[in-house]
Amino acid sequence: MERIGVGFSGGMSPQDIVECVKVAEELGYESAWVAEGHGGDQFSILTACAVATERIKLGTSITSVYVRTAPTIAMAAASVDYFSGGRFILGLGTSHKVQVEPEHGLEFTRPVPRLRECVDIVRAILKDSDVNYHGEIYNIDRFDLWFEPLRQEIPIFVAAVFPKMLEVCGEISQGAILTWCTLDHAESAAWHVGIGARNAGRAPGDVEVASLLPCAVSDNRDAARDLMRQPIASYAGRFPRYRKLMADAGYVEEIDAVKVAWQEGRTDEALWLVPGGLIDKIGLVGTAEECRDKLASYRKAGITLPIVSPRFTGGDAKAQALEVIRACAPD
Repeated sequence: MERIGVGFSGGMSPQDIVECVKVAEELGYESAWVAEGHGGDQFSILTACAVATERIKLGTSITSVYVRTAPTIAMAAASVDYFSGGRFILGLGTSHKVQVEPEHGLEFTRPVPRLRECVDIVRAILKDSDVNYHGEIYNIDRFDLWFEPLRQEIPIFVAAVFPKMLEVCGEISQGAILTWCTLDHAESAAWHVGIGARNAGRAPGDVEVASLLPCAVSDNRDAARDLMRQPIASYAGRFPRYRKLMADAGYVEEIDAVKVAWQEGRTDEALWLVPGGLIDKIGLVGTAEECRDKLASYRKAGITLPIVSPRFTGGDAKAQALEVIRACAPD
């Protein structure tokens, strides 16, 4: 059976996500992932998923190293891992300056050292429980985890977009997590993850290359494209990192126009400025058969764990998500 995950990025109630994860488990999905953002507390939702399922792995995609302390992240990870019987994967990332500062009132500085140290601290707490850590970012005096973790080592995946962080993923993590990934970017990303792994004396094949793949299924390609316009416009308008990724896919002027419209509050216009060619390149769009064919292409490009990501809002979000989950289910 082909390996595949499913990811949720808000737009549904916590209970709807749990019900979708139960269906995904029944259909043979290997893992289910919950984003942080604005969709509800990911660790709470994953705990609910844990007690409602038996086999499917459960991960965060991702937990920001800014908005929670490293010990808090370690405690949350150990708790979900306990309730899931050892099925948890901790996905970590730096998030974005435009989220961390205005939305959380925190300072976004030195993201790579913060990420590295957070990974070290989480691993140390799970392994040793009683931890002292003095680094460039964190100074922790004897944090004691007052319970025995189910596992002393939990897999840690790291989010990345560009070469520097992709190579960090290869160096320190069990897996890289990508998103809004074209086939060309998938191939390049897998190559850079391999460089990081080799630099750390690891085999590139020991590091998973996972990608959230936004997906809309419809027998009408234009209708499927339209379902993808809002999330693409939102990312292009809000996040410089993903705006560059989309521009690098061959749509510099078009994405700049989307950014301007979005930031000036002309959001409806921004949606229709998203080029159809980009929509086709940056996710899974079309009939169920077309989406499955594109999944196979991502695997050939180096994505070892594709994560289908329904991105819907509104009253029919759950129904649309289930349609995607069923359409892309493993054979």
